Amino acid sequence: MEPLCPNFDLLKSSRPTSVPLFPHRFSSINRGITKKTCASYNRNGIPHQSVRTQQSTAQHDLLKSLKKGVVGFAAAATALASVCSDSPAFAESLTVAFPVSRAQEVNTVQRTLVEAWGLIRETFVDPTFNHQDWDLKLQQTMVEMFPLKSADAAYGKISGMLSTLGDPFTRIISPKEYQSFRIGSDGNLQGVGLFISVEPKTGHLVVLSCVEGSPAARAGIHDGDELIEINGQRLDGVDSESAAQRLRGQAGTSVTVKLHRGNGSGSGSSIKEVELPRELIRLSPISSTVIPHRTPDGRLTKTGYVKLTMFSQTAATDMKNTIHEMENQGVQSYILDLRNNPGGLVKVGLDVAQIWLDGNETLVNTIDRDGHMSPINMANGHALTHDPLVVLVNEGSASASEILAGALHDNGRAILVGHKTFGKGRIQSITELHDGSALFVTVAKYVSPALHDIDQVGIMPDVQCTTDMLNPPKETSKEKSPASSLEADSCIMVAEHELDIQKPKGTAS
Repeated sequence: MEPLCPNFDLLKSSRPTSVPLFPHRFSSINRGITKKTCASYNRNGIPHQSVRTQQSTAQHDLLKSLKKGVVGFAAAATALASVCSDSPAFAESLTVAFPVSRAQEVNTVQRTLVEAWGLIRETFVDPTFNHQDWDLKLQQTMVEMFPLKSADAAYGKISGMLSTLGDPFTRIISPKEYQSFRIGSDGNLQGVGLFISVEPKTGHLVVLSCVEGSPAARAGIHDGDELIEINGQRLDGVDSESAAQRLRGQAGTSVTVKLHRGNGSGSGSSIKEVELPRELIRLSPISSTVIPHRTPDGRLTKTGYVKLTMFSQTAATDMKNTIHEMENQGVQSYILDLRNNPGGLVKVGLDVAQIWLDGNETLVNTIDRDGHMSPINMANGHALTHDPLVVLVNEGSASASEILAGALHDNGRAILVGHKTFGKGRIQSITELHDGSALFVTVAKYVSPALHDIDQVGIMPDVQCTTDMLNPPKETSKEKSPASSLEADSCIMVAEHELDIQKPKGTAS
């Protein structure tokens, strides 16, 4: 996505670690790793740095933190105070010496490389590191980085090292890119209103959705369009954060994008180039309305329609407030629309699930780097309502959307209507490093409460619907209500039919 990282479940680094001789402070997902760095000289007088890394149980502590609800939104996190932990539980240590670059900016990135390498070593979901010697990889990358003259080139070497892991979601972004990534946590940004993501199978940048009323939406950009160029520059190999950075800018300026629509050549395929003005984009995770609905037996009922567009920091609180308001209005059933919701915060997804569920239900199962599966359960949950619920999903429903949909479906709380979801079953941590850059690391996989694999598979809904908009009834009024606009959505009609055959259960006590 342009404002936020789209299809990633994110964990906030829960405790910091330190490199004692580094003057900067940074946060880390590690709970027991201590990295000690020193300067030394070889027989020829060339300065070296050495790093000694000791391993512990960081991965176990990470998942335990998730269960306790400690994790949050890393994109809004600031650097934490450094602490040094010399835990006696370390299993092994490694000392590596490497040449110190005389270019100060490259030397700074060398330190960043050590941090990134250590975090990967401790927390990456694949303990074989894609069947390669990860310690040797550090030495090789340091040698390649030594003669470089610029920080950009040095970051490129780190990116190259991370690419050997075979995981498109594990990557590093520069300090400038990270600052842009954090934009949107307060609900405002200056840009064009695009949600974009790298499609894992093709590596292409695709549009997940547009912010309603944004320049991108007004220009007719659609879900699934492939982003080819920005201001005449090709996007081959460019990640979503870098592309988002190019799309953002001061309100009043403009950006030109070229997009490809269709699945191949021929009549169904086209290239579109459009100039988009940048504007102040106000992001709200929830929109809602009450839909009057007449049942087959003639009764007039009220259905609460709630669209959740992203799992931002306020989404769970906003959802609670919305449900309370609708219950007070006499709503008797609900449609929760997760279509084109690219995900976001793991904890928020779990919090939203608990709004609809009772008891000690399993919300999701995580699988760590050793293959150990652990359920994340509610603790004495109390649903705000027991009214019938339908959840709408489609190909743009990813990450936390899939966690939420799986939790509600597998626990028998909701019927899923729509199309198969995106298929993103991995969880990333994000750590701000000492130089202001950020490291994304895939630290766990997840499966649904019923142990259905999601990664690259997705969730198949109970009932499919077309994506066509039906011809709405003619209205004499010039203004159309939100409810009447929704009546033109065929998936809403299917959802209403499913709600008709469910028995209302009323408000929870």
